[in-house]
Amino acid sequence: MPATDAGVDAGVDAGVDAVVVGAGPNGLAAAITLARAGWSVVVREATDAPGGACRSAALTLPGFVHDVGSAVHPLASLSPAFRQWPLAEHGLRWVEPPIALAHPFDDAPPALLLRDLADTAAGLEAPRYRALMAPLVSRWEALLDDVLAPAHVPRHPLLLARFGLPAMLSAPRLARVLFPTDRGRAWFVGLAGHAGAPLDGSPTAAFALVLALAGHVVGWPMPVGGAQAITDALVGYFRSLGGRIETGAPVTRLDELPPARAVLLDVGPRQFLALAGSRLPARYRAALARYRYAPGAFKMDWALSAPIPWRDPDCARAGTLHLAGSERAVRRSEAAPWRGDTDEQPYVILAQPTPFDPSRAPPGRHVAWAYGHVPNGASDRIRETMVARIEAQIERFAPGFRDCVLARAVTTPADFERGNANLVGGDVGGGATTLAQLLMRPTRQLDPYRTPLAGVYLCSASTPPGGGVHGLSGYSAACSALMRAGAF
Repeated sequence: MPATDAGVDAGVDAGVDAVVVGAGPNGLAAAITLARAGWSVVVREATDAPGGACRSAALTLPGFVHDVGSAVHPLASLSPAFRQWPLAEHGLRWVEPPIALAHPFDDAPPALLLRDLADTAAGLEAPRYRALMAPLVSRWEALLDDVLAPAHVPRHPLLLARFGLPAMLSAPRLARVLFPTDRGRAWFVGLAGHAGAPLDGSPTAAFALVLALAGHVVGWPMPVGGAQAITDALVGYFRSLGGRIETGAPVTRLDELPPARAVLLDVGPRQFLALAGSRLPARYRAALARYRYAPGAFKMDWALSAPIPWRDPDCARAGTLHLAGSERAVRRSEAAPWRGDTDEQPYVILAQPTPFDPSRAPPGRHVAWAYGHVPNGASDRIRETMVARIEAQIERFAPGFRDCVLARAVTTPADFERGNANLVGGDVGGGATTLAQLLMRPTRQLDPYRTPLAGVYLCSASTPPGGGVHGLSGYSAACSALMRAGAF
């Protein structure tokens, strides 16, 4: 399914209830939430199609559908916002690989994340992991009501404490408590490698626990047809509520927008500074200017003549793979970008959708997607080096991989930012998720979505709960706007 702007309208009317700037998943979630409350809503998108990084396109050869940004979506399946909306009626379907995640090794069986908690714990020789996770899995909806919400009085304090105390540790430290073997520790620390924070700091264990929880509750599913299906479903539902989207409509100043009761901005701190300028108080501008970004992503997509020839058959049954080997290797690789460096054997996150969703390539052909972390804003000069290193890491666990490559596409950190200004320096998560920026982002205030400008709200991944395709930043920002207006 190629990238589309299905359901997009042109022409913004003056005097709407709300204007949303940016049509990524958070912008669309904000727009839907407001429209469901009966508000008239217009979304303005700078590019020629909605979706932000949640899109699909033929990046290599005709007939091969690749994900422009995100590819695997456990948080979308868990999202309290998405789950309450009839996105299936607008074409969104999911495919769940038999194995959510495989973490292969050179001289041992891969460590697996399975739906079944008991089987996962047995394979990792980790009874303590099973004991910790069992009550979290059994009450996952109640837990996520608190974990994925902005700062608030917990609805389920005892359950949140059971999660929160270990979650506040660094991933390596909690891994030493839960897992007696390097296989288990590498597997857990690899989960935390999605965090966008230094692994040895708090609270990287939280990210590993949430992603593991998702694996046991919904698997790590992929949308049939690619990430574009999520965007198309959000757009379709928004239009069914009477909403309108204008594409190719960049906003350079807030005073360009039509009159509205509320303006919601799916933009990062740097972009908000540019939009608002001197209208913001000096202290708030300074706080936004201090906002810290995470390492950039260096992404590769391949058109393949055959499935990836993994050495271990369990890897062929996994939708996602973490390629690094030992815990030490994961930590070494993930520490390098924070020092302005890259590792010779990078930790690589790889997704292989077509063994489970053959619609995304011609018959008998396949696509694959992978990325590794590099310094934020890394120069395009690292292209050849990172291509060689990422492909060597895949070849290490799948001898003969390069022989399957028909074509490849590369997205550098600069490419990410050129395509989407929110992805500063190639940071696809909207900012570093250090402890301070996880709890209070982008500034320290109880309502993180509200700005000093009356009726203006932030709703990007630079607000809680942060990066990922879940729409919750937009949903929560819209709820804040509705409450301020007495309409919630």
